[in-house]
Amino acid sequence: MRRRVIFRGKGLPYLLLLPQIAITIVFFFWPAAQAIRQSMLIEDPFGLRSRFVWFQNFAGVLGDPLYLNAVVNTAIFSLGVTLLSMSAALALAVLADRPIRFAAAYKTLLIWPYAVAPAVAALLWLFIFHPSVGIIGRALVHAGLPWDYKLNGGEAMGLVIFASAWKQVSYNFLFFLAGLQAIPRAVLEAASIDGAGGSRRFWTIVFPLLSPTTFFLLVVNIVYAFFDTFGIIDALTQGGPGKATETLIYKVYVDGIVNLDLGGSAAQSAILMAAVIVLTALQFRYIERRVQY
Repeated sequence: MRRRVIFRGKGLPYLLLLPQIAITIVFFFWPAAQAIRQSMLIEDPFGLRSRFVWFQNFAGVLGDPLYLNAVVNTAIFSLGVTLLSMSAALALAVLADRPIRFAAAYKTLLIWPYAVAPAVAALLWLFIFHPSVGIIGRALVHAGLPWDYKLNGGEAMGLVIFASAWKQVSYNFLFFLAGLQAIPRAVLEAASIDGAGGSRRFWTIVFPLLSPTTFFLLVVNIVYAFFDTFGIIDALTQGGPGKATETLIYKVYVDGIVNLDLGGSAAQSAILMAAVIVLTALQFRYIERRVQY
């Protein structure tokens, strides 16, 4: 008979949860409440006077063509970063899961990019693709190709997508590799005996068994693309050229910190928070149905 652990004091579980609850309230709920409150105010740049305007800031934001442009940029950017980082990480994890020489060193080197700060990662890509000082950028210009991401919006968007995806590949790689190593080898050996080739084994056995990991990483990568890529965009393109790489999170910074439109910036942050919550809920509502646990 198994012995169960019983807490005699009913308040002990709540006491143990209290530090985490306090941190969540102070660093999440309180700032979120302040942002929602500020989104309904119009303030002067010095914060000396404010006027309550209800949803006027939200109407102004949603009617701004530049904001709609940022919405389109964010959709393209987040989709590109998520697909590129997850597909590259899955391919690398499949290769690392094979019995190869120096596998430990190979896996360690693949994890390193995750420890690089976003701004530093952007500088690394700048030194590679800058048309004047970058190794590949200068080579492209000398070859006669019109490469200049500082003037071409499509090239700038492609560069920030690649830089952001490269930063996230290591994180995805860890989870995919752990998921691959958790798959029973007997299942793969049985499929191989039945005549299933490597590609068929992957798509009919391995990938379905990785669906919980894939779903988790899908949610995490979309949140990463929406919020955690500010440093890369700021260091590489500053939202340019011509706002071609200005995403929603970067526009919040530009309008709030640079242009000192505090009410409009707070309204944008509230809309962005609501959009991410709705998007995550939709993923759990519709995509999780295809997950095989």
